[in-house]
Amino acid sequence: MRVVSGIQTTGNLHLGNYLGAIKQWVAMQDSLEEHGGECLFFLADLHALTGTVTPQELANSTIEMAATLFAAGIDDRSILFNQARVPAHAELCWILQGTARMGWLNRMTQWKDKAGKNRDGASVGLFTYPVLQAADILVYQATHVPVGEDQKQHLELTRDIATKFNQDFGVELFPLPEPLISKAAPRIMSLRDGNAKMSKSDPSDLSRINLIDDNDTIAAKCRKAKTDPEPLPDSFDALADRPEARNLVTIFAALADRDPQSVVEEYAGQGFGAFKPALADLTISVLGPIRERLTALLDDRAEVGAKLAKGASRASALAAPTLKAAQQAVGLQV
Repeated sequence: MRVVSGIQTTGNLHLGNYLGAIKQWVAMQDSLEEHGGECLFFLADLHALTGTVTPQELANSTIEMAATLFAAGIDDRSILFNQARVPAHAELCWILQGTARMGWLNRMTQWKDKAGKNRDGASVGLFTYPVLQAADILVYQATHVPVGEDQKQHLELTRDIATKFNQDFGVELFPLPEPLISKAAPRIMSLRDGNAKMSKSDPSDLSRINLIDDNDTIAAKCRKAKTDPEPLPDSFDALADRPEARNLVTIFAALADRDPQSVVEEYAGQGFGAFKPALADLTISVLGPIRERLTALLDDRAEVGAKLAKGASRASALAAPTLKAAQQAVGLQV
């Protein structure tokens, strides 16, 4: 079993990023080690080029994302690297663009959503983005790919490309990767608006808990988080129309690896004057050690870059046979 997953490079990571993606990767690494599998995690810096790019910001974000993943628990049991250090991604992508079809890409809902009404003004890279995703997966002969609702269509495209390539060239080169449905990642919302996702683009820093926030800042943000005057019920479902309260319970449950129902049962009848300090203590206990490791890693960015280079070397060795076989299949190598 070989799992491949990528994540966009972004700076100023927050609690939503950790609970929604990073924590899931660490759990996946631990699970696959137990079952004899292998994880490859990559930072999608090539994908970042499909939008507006600030070169120094992209370079910094790549190092910061890598440092965060290392600080959160990704280690040598997995292969962590950034795409740009493994040219096989781009090389296989170009070969697969001969297999992918315009009609397939035109049907991608993310293309429609991101390009909007100005499709003629969107980059070619944004349109062919899913082909690079297919190359990211197929170059490693991935057996499984973690997918959320917004990525299911892209994995189906990957399978379509693999099938057509194998048929067109009479080979059995690419296995058809299966979706990996892990424990659903919680959707973490803003601390100021329970109907909006936690985001680094929110102008209010009080809307999010950053992974680099110190303990006092975390405690203050929990204390100031928007809530309502009602006490917590004994049923999580009863919070359906109380988005801010539901969000804080969701965060508590995700940090504690508990079911949200068990959390509301513990605090049923109590107000947020009691709940918020408990949430702050829990958040600090989980994020404090990560922040300390992250701060130490960012003090030596060259070392983080060296660790990415090491991961890229391991990834390149795995990718090389598949790229060569694809080149031979289409006649680029004899």
